[in-house]
Amino acid sequence: MTRTTAAYAHRAAEYVDALGSVGAMHHADRHLIEAWGAAASGRLIDAGCGPGHWTQHLAERGAEIRGIDLVPEFIDHARATHPGVRFDVESIEAIDEPDAATGGILAWFSTIHHEPEAIAVPLTEFARVLRPGGSLLLGCFDADETEAFDHAVVRAYRWNTRDLQRVLESADFDVVAVHRRAERGARAVAAIIAERRS
Repeated sequence: MTRTTAAYAHRAAEYVDALGSVGAMHHADRHLIEAWGAAASGRLIDAGCGPGHWTQHLAERGAEIRGIDLVPEFIDHARATHPGVRFDVESIEAIDEPDAATGGILAWFSTIHHEPEAIAVPLTEFARVLRPGGSLLLGCFDADETEAFDHAVVRAYRWNTRDLQRVLESADFDVVAVHRRAERGARAVAAIIAERRS
């Protein structure tokens, strides 16, 4: 993920200006993330938190949560903007948590740059740090076929949600809900809620 980290570091200020606030997000995403956060129990991790806006938003709503991201510029911004929340420079592929230590993981479009043959790495790591019954909310770009596309920052992938569900199931998750949204003029997106298998 070094190329991806470098690409985001290069455009961090631009990204923060465009997408670094909950107000810039789609209202349906906000409602979904809020409902997920309210239902999750225990400590949460915002895995690939970027500028930290979702981390802060959930913290304001009472969650015990920390954000992690490999882009130092994002973490610096998050710490300065949201001083009451913990943020760490950390990989979603090697989370600094004991096994079964957390109750929920938000992975909001943070795995979109993983190639299909490599996406099991972060998903398996999420399963490791989640306790049995712990919840994962994963956002992704949706498509009929899993395929690469030219993302504004660096190459990313659209997923057929059935393909992604199979990878999640192989990583010891049970998929409990799939939300899909397609609107004119915007890329189709999906959100998958899965529970760590007991």
